[in-house]
Amino acid sequence: MTRGRLLLLAGFLAVVTIAAGGAWWAVLRYLDTPGPLEGETVVHVPRGSGVEEITRRLVEAGAIDRPWLFRIALRLSGRDRRLQAGEYRLTARMTPAQILDMMQRGEVLLRRITVPEGLTVAEVYALLEEVPFLTGELPQPPPPEGRLLPETYLFPRDAPRRIVVRRMRTALEEALAEAWAQRAPDLPLATPEEALILASLIEKETSLPEEYPIVAAVFVNRLRKGMRLQSDPTVIYALTGGETRLGRRLTRADLTIDSPYNTYRRDGLPPTPIANPGRLALLAAVRPADVDYLYFVADGTGGHAFSRTLAEHNRKVREWRKIRDRVGGRAPVPVPRPAAAASVTDGAEEDGAR
Repeated sequence: MTRGRLLLLAGFLAVVTIAAGGAWWAVLRYLDTPGPLEGETVVHVPRGSGVEEITRRLVEAGAIDRPWLFRIALRLSGRDRRLQAGEYRLTARMTPAQILDMMQRGEVLLRRITVPEGLTVAEVYALLEEVPFLTGELPQPPPPEGRLLPETYLFPRDAPRRIVVRRMRTALEEALAEAWAQRAPDLPLATPEEALILASLIEKETSLPEEYPIVAAVFVNRLRKGMRLQSDPTVIYALTGGETRLGRRLTRADLTIDSPYNTYRRDGLPPTPIANPGRLALLAAVRPADVDYLYFVADGTGGHAFSRTLAEHNRKVREWRKIRDRVGGRAPVPVPRPAAAASVTDGAEEDGAR
C-alpha cells in the first residue's frame, strides 16, 4: 500500500473515531439531560416489550423526546435486553438515564391488596378474582379454611393470582407459628390448628380488637369447664359453608341443625376454622384475658356486654332485645367490620355464650 493510501486510510479512521466519539458524547449528554415530563406519571411496560415498544410508551407518556436518540442510547449501552416489565412511577424532569436505571433495577410500582379479617376462603377468592391488575387463575382446589392471612399486601401489576394466594398461605403459617410460640401456660388447646380454629371464632364474634382477648377468655373458660361454646357464627357457617352470607338473623330452628359446626349441639371446637383470622385474633386465642366471664351478648353500641353468671347474662340479653326492638328489629352496629361481617347475635338461646 502506498504512503498516500496509508495517509488516506489513517485520516478516514481518525474521522470515524472522532465521529464515533462525538456520537457517544452526544448520547451520554442526552442520557443525563432532564426530560420533558412536567409532572408525575405512570408508565406500563408489558412483558415481552422490545426497544420500539418501550420507546413508544415513554414518548406517549411525555417522559422522553428524541426517540431515535433514546433507541440508540438503549442499544449502545447494552440495556435493551436488561429492562424489566412492570409499572413505573416517573417523576418530573427525570433524565433518560434515571428512567433506564429504574427499569433495569425493576423498581416497579406496587399496588395494594387489602384482605379484611374474618373473610372465608371463598370470600377471599371472590375478592382476588375481582382485582383487575392481577393475572391468571386462582389455584385449585382452594386452601383449607382459615389458611389465608388477612392483611394488606403489595404486588406489582400482572402478578399471578397463584403467587398472591401462596404468599397469603405462607404469611398465615408464619403468623400462627409466631402466636403459638407465645401461648399462655395451661391453655386448653393441644395444637396450633386448635388455636387457629379458636381465633376464627373470635374474629367472627367481634369487630373490636380490644374485645378479642375477652371473647377468647369466654371460650377458653367454657372449654375448661366442659361447656359448649354456643357460638352463633359457627351455626352460620354450618348453614352457608362459608360460601355466602346468611342475610338474616339466626332462628331457634337454626340452632338445632345437625352439623359438626353447630357448637350449640356439639362439644368443643368445630372441626375446622370458620374464617381467616388476623394476627390480633391469633394472639388473643393463645393469650386470652385473665377474666372469669362465661357469657357475652351485643350491647347495642357495636361491642358486647360480658357476664360471669347465667342470671346476669339473661338480664343483659333482655336489655339487648329491647334495644333491638326499638330500632325496628335491626341491630345498630356503629363499628362495622369491613366486608363479610358476622351477624350480630340476638341472644336466641339465653343459656348460650352470647
